[in-house]
Amino acid sequence: QVQLVESGGGSVQVGGSLRLTCTASGVIPRLNAMGWYRQAEGKPRELVATILRGDNTVYVDSVKGRFTISRDNAKNTVVYLQMNNLKPEDTGVYYCNAEVQSTSYSAHTYWGQGTQVTVSS
Repeated sequence: QVQLVESGGGSVQVGGSLRLTCTASGVIPRLNAMGWYRQAEGKPRELVATILRGDNTVYVDSVKGRFTISRDNAKNTVVYLQMNNLKPEDTGVYYCNAEVQSTSYSAHTYWGQGTQVTVSS
């Protein structure tokens, strides 16, 4: 079993910054990807950014140039999301996500509990 713990959410004004942290713990034979999704009220959950094995990154278009996902240099099970120039449309609950390769034939996806980000004008 894998646990994901998020921190760093909060309320900021437009143009402000926040940094989210996600820490994975438990039995993790191999981490395929780790990243962030968000869900605004009344909308489906969407991918924000993810970092893959090999440190390739993927971003949703709306955050490119403003958000940066990175992995802790010492612990590859800790991932950060630096969010700059925040906009009201960035408001939502941000969920950490991890895909863990358990065996050669199976992978599992895990979710954190979510952390609220609110951007006000």
